Amino acid sequence: MALEVVRLVLGPLENNTYLVADMESKTAVVVDPSFGSQAAVEVAAARGWELQQIWLTHAHFDHLAGVAEVEAAYQGRLPVGLHPADLPLWEKRGGASQFGFNFEAGPRPNLIFTHGQHLPLGHETLEVRHVPGHTPGHVAFHHPSGVMLVGDLIFQSSVGRTDLPGGSFQTLLASIHTQVLSLPDTTRLLPGHGPETTVGLERSGNPFLNG
Repeated sequence: MALEVVRLVLGPLENNTYLVADMESKTAVVVDPSFGSQAAVEVAAARGWELQQIWLTHAHFDHLAGVAEVEAAYQGRLPVGLHPADLPLWEKRGGASQFGFNFEAGPRPNLIFTHGQHLPLGHETLEVRHVPGHTPGHVAFHHPSGVMLVGDLIFQSSVGRTDLPGGSFQTLLASIHTQVLSLPDTTRLLPGHGPETTVGLERSGNPFLNG
């Protein structure tokens, strides 16, 4: 596998911002840049990786607060990807004001994600999976080597909250069962907060899925 993933824990909500790189071409994307994402720019530069795009799993403010910061380092040249069902949430700055946050949103997303879409990254390809429930346009990014970036869909022994606008617990569970638990038990799940886990661990031990 020529794919490498680096996790950075950033911002007041301890978000996981990920750098995903194809090691052969030295090209990379940043997934869910949160507050303080200049750190992601610096890590990419130190490793000799050229950032190509910004991918958002969903449009809550803590997952996009660093877009403008990353874009500033690249003179606004990076496409920003988001599922269209989350554009209304993006237009409200991801609900930031509800939690007392204010920040520059950065450019409007111009890379539109669809379910089943294949995203090239150097010599590698990741698949977009639409996984609504936490938000209407939430997506996950799956790599065939057995890695899935799942945002706030599922966590170690927990699941994403569904009490915010656009959330639905039943829809969330359906997304998890059809798009996550359908994968091999060894698949690594890289969430938006907290440590990574696996499909097998969540299948057998997640109380929200086995209650």
